[in-house]
Amino acid sequence: MKKLKYLFMALAIVCGAMTTSCKNDEKPTFPETEGTDDPTGGYDMTGFARGADVSWLTEMEASGRKFYDSKGRERECMELLRELGMNGIRLRVWVDPEEGWCSKEDVIIKAWRAHNLGYRLMIDFHYSDTWADPGNQTKPAAWQNYSFDELKNAVSEHTKDVLSALKDKGIDVEWVQVGNETRTGMLWNDGKASNGNTANFAELVKSGYNAVKEIYPDAQVIIHIDEGNNPNRYNWIFDGLKENGAKWDIIGMSLYPEPDGDNEAKKDWKKMNDDCIANMQALISKYNTKVMMCEIGIPWNYEEAEAFYTDFITKAKAVEGCLGVFAWEPQCYAGWEGYQKGMFNDEGYPMSSLNAFKR
Repeated sequence: MKKLKYLFMALAIVCGAMTTSCKNDEKPTFPETEGTDDPTGGYDMTGFARGADVSWLTEMEASGRKFYDSKGRERECMELLRELGMNGIRLRVWVDPEEGWCSKEDVIIKAWRAHNLGYRLMIDFHYSDTWADPGNQTKPAAWQNYSFDELKNAVSEHTKDVLSALKDKGIDVEWVQVGNETRTGMLWNDGKASNGNTANFAELVKSGYNAVKEIYPDAQVIIHIDEGNNPNRYNWIFDGLKENGAKWDIIGMSLYPEPDGDNEAKKDWKKMNDDCIANMQALISKYNTKVMMCEIGIPWNYEEAEAFYTDFITKAKAVEGCLGVFAWEPQCYAGWEGYQKGMFNDEGYPMSSLNAFKR
């Protein structure tokens, strides 16, 4: 019941707050862009991806969070981000989350909104009921007692189920992550590469890859790990995946400097940027693959935030084979869920750091 409650709240936001005409038996729709039938509103949504992961958006809206442009006018968040230069949206998927956020149903609502604004879309499968990251790759509760063959099948079926639901609504998907920040594998312990299970991890990746291609043959599959400035991490995991026959189209990265933190290695954002760009170039050459920055962020109130993003995006655009840069949850503000690396101030206004994402 709790899950349905939150999903209905999210749907109500789409139907009401967006000046839509939405009945219970209709999927949410957006008003036509004034003067054109183009869902992009005349914005150029092609080329180098300048994106935003906004997976928290429906939950934020349901809690009453609002967003404003620089003139103080209340705005719909995705529309505002498009105006500020974004052309891609990234959405995470959890298998059976406790409160419904980031479930298949919640993802469809957000993806539909993005689609109607002309956004390019990235779907990020965590293969968990909650966060999957370098320290947590927990199996969904329903998969806990599966044999390894059953686990591979579950990855395939879950991937196809979510993507089919999107495709059935006419939503295009350009990129799909098979796993999130899988530094040491996923679906622990069966797919934990650091425990000697690299071959299993590769098999799980293949299951996800093949499932993606079955539903969206042209979608690009991403294998994503953290600390884009750490080449040893990438060489280790991708060497293992390659040796075990895994498939991917793009190597995805994360990068999170902490200039005011205690971690000396993360204080110097200029060095982190340069090291990450060098790693991109080396990976492109070594694996004959494309690369993408899937998550990037720095404290919202850091005085050099705009310089950080501008420096990185400018250098990334110059790398032949780098497809784009996605900020992680830039719409977060006022310490939402403890996250302090958004790109809005405490009142819900966009910061100048978003200038880096304009063409």
